[in-house]
Amino acid sequence: MASSHKNRPQEEENFLSELFSRFLPFWPLYVLLALIGLFSAWTYLKFTTPIYEASATLLIKDENKGVDDAKMLESIDPFDSKKIVENEIEVLQSRTLLDKVVTELHLYAPVMEEKSFGESSAYSISPISIELKDPSAIPLYSPDKPVKYYFTHYPEKKSVLVNGKTYRTDEWITTSNFGEIKFNTTKNISASKKGKLYYTLYNPRYITDYLLSNLSAGATTKLSTVVKVTFTDPDPKQAEDILNALIYAYNQKAVNDRNRLANNTLEFIEERMNKVKEELGSLEQEIQEFRSNKGVIDLSEQGKLYLQDMGSYDRQMASARQQIAVLDQVEDYIKSNNTQGGIVPSSLGVNDPALTQLLNKLYDSEIKYEKLRKTTAENNPILTSVSNEIRKIRPSILENVQNQKSNLEASLTNLGQSAGSSRSALKAIPEKEKQLLEISRRKAIKSNLFSFLQQKREETALTYAPSNQESQIVDLAQASFDPVSPNGKLIYLIALAFSVSLGLLYVIVKEFLNRKILFRSEIEKYTSIPIIAEIPYVETKDMAKIDISENSNTSGNKVQGKKSTRKKTRPLNSTSVLVGQEPYLQDYFRQLGASLGLYSRNFNKKTILATSSISGEGKSFICTNLANSIAKSGKKVVLVDVDFIRPNTSKQFNLLKSKGILDYLRGNSGLTEIVNSTSINKNLSVVSVGIRDGDDHTNLLLNGKLDLLFEFLKNKFDFVIMDAPPIDLVADVNLLAEFCDESLLMVRHGHTPKQIVKHFEHSHVLKRLKDVSIIFNGVKKRGALNKEIGYGYGYSAKHSHKYEYMPDE
Repeated sequence: MASSHKNRPQEEENFLSELFSRFLPFWPLYVLLALIGLFSAWTYLKFTTPIYEASATLLIKDENKGVDDAKMLESIDPFDSKKIVENEIEVLQSRTLLDKVVTELHLYAPVMEEKSFGESSAYSISPISIELKDPSAIPLYSPDKPVKYYFTHYPEKKSVLVNGKTYRTDEWITTSNFGEIKFNTTKNISASKKGKLYYTLYNPRYITDYLLSNLSAGATTKLSTVVKVTFTDPDPKQAEDILNALIYAYNQKAVNDRNRLANNTLEFIEERMNKVKEELGSLEQEIQEFRSNKGVIDLSEQGKLYLQDMGSYDRQMASARQQIAVLDQVEDYIKSNNTQGGIVPSSLGVNDPALTQLLNKLYDSEIKYEKLRKTTAENNPILTSVSNEIRKIRPSILENVQNQKSNLEASLTNLGQSAGSSRSALKAIPEKEKQLLEISRRKAIKSNLFSFLQQKREETALTYAPSNQESQIVDLAQASFDPVSPNGKLIYLIALAFSVSLGLLYVIVKEFLNRKILFRSEIEKYTSIPIIAEIPYVETKDMAKIDISENSNTSGNKVQGKKSTRKKTRPLNSTSVLVGQEPYLQDYFRQLGASLGLYSRNFNKKTILATSSISGEGKSFICTNLANSIAKSGKKVVLVDVDFIRPNTSKQFNLLKSKGILDYLRGNSGLTEIVNSTSINKNLSVVSVGIRDGDDHTNLLLNGKLDLLFEFLKNKFDFVIMDAPPIDLVADVNLLAEFCDESLLMVRHGHTPKQIVKHFEHSHVLKRLKDVSIIFNGVKKRGALNKEIGYGYGYSAKHSHKYEYMPDE
């Protein structure tokens, strides 16, 4: 785990280094495109009309977010409805308000200034503004082709010249097309003298759509009730005026709506108060008639009096009944005819002094009689006298009692009648009180309603006074000092980024999406065959034609050697076998020989086979220059051309008509006859393919003479280098594989398809070859100027990320 963490930064560093090295060589292209992009951006900014942004902020009364009026203001203005910020934002952006702004600022008749290059708004410099009484009369023609009305203002004459006609300013003028029109003078004094001024007429609907597209409103934060309104326009003063007019229209609309509601409410209250007043008069008249007809003054007091009378009657009747009872006792006592003394009943409660006196006299007589009777005889004149006196007193008492009883009974009857009348009157009071209470309740309801309506009438009247605006203006409209569009820094940045991206895209399309092998890393990715050398791309101006010496072989084959006199250069590393004159190219082949170990004292691999996957990968070029490089070291080298399909080596050495391997295999030539020496190096010899007559050369390779051929060449030369055909073209490579000690497989930069390299691991032919190594051939310089230092990765895989190459042309 620790090692994986350590390797991760290194892998990232390698990836970034490889990415950097792949794109950096094209920096001149990026610089050129960047300059073009910056110049294009400068041109765009030069001829593009700048757009300014004006902004204003409003504080909306939203009780849901903690903003509310004071209680005093609420009591004064009961029609101040609570608002929601989101709803007010929609109102601010409504067409109704914008239509008012268009009409108020006369935006349906914009004034423009025509310049040498384009045109611009003259809102801030125009000496006049155009006003129509009925802007809706302007036809709905296409706004892309408006009619231009050029004009010239003459302030000293208070007139304006429009398309050859003179009109008075600040006066309504009747026209046949648009009704009444007026040319209002403005306070602008900075009129431009460079361009012509003209105005156009648009239907307000077009201007409203334009305002909507450039207007935006929103809360500054989610919890804030402050709304920021912005508007963009080429003229900053016009943007400010539009926003201020919009805010004024918004506040005025709210005030008008509130006043209209208050006015309608006042009318309703007045009408209702008149009706309630009539109903109150009717109820008062009904109460008056009820009191008169029912004899009702104060039912509460009358009920109290009736209750008092009934109590008094009850008390009097009780007293009378008590007196009658006392009189009954007295009467019973008198009627008993008892002459003997006893207890005389009390007359308590009877208010008659005579009866009391008689009863006292009777009591005294009876007491006296009892005393005499006990001390005297019955015939005693004193006793008889007392007895007679008692007999005289009793009738008087009885008469008195009966008279009083008659009076009390009469009085009791009268009291009962009076008590009944009071009781009947008292029973009738609740019904009267109920009726009166019902009438009084209706009167109270109407009275309360009338008082409520009076209060609301005063409150409604006060709503006209508090304020002439519904929202608090935090900041009036103010335009930005610098234009918001186009954003110069952003435009330059986009142009620069686009230009560089275009260059990167070119590199990606040119190299990364190429189906040919361009990088050593691609070869290493697709196959495990080692890459032992990278050979740079060269042109004919860096090369020299190989000559064959006059004493080329024993049979006297003569090939005249001469340097190429062609002026036209052409790509090498493919079908050419020209030998490089530049020291750096010779160094590459010396390094190739060193990588193969050809210069080692103990090296015993004498036969080297060079092949390729497809034709044109430069195996003949590699074979020739490798052979020449080894020959210069003092080794005897023979270059054998066994590519019977395309014998480029034989062709470049002018040996196509000379005897070669095919002649030897047919038995037409001996071994020494097919070996040709060269003038470029005495240690270098060439064996051509021989005369091709259409025979099946594969069968010739199977006749068993190849063993003798290679045995002869190995004994005579230090190294045998075979220029073999492509591995998948014919079966010759399979037959030659047993005669080679080392195999070189060509992969040409920008020529070999990636798909072929991917199948190297599965190639049966490559598996038969011995010690196969890859030579990355024709590696081109990279970059827009093709001046990248170095030509390749070197011979170690650790350098595989340093360079990348251009494909062949």
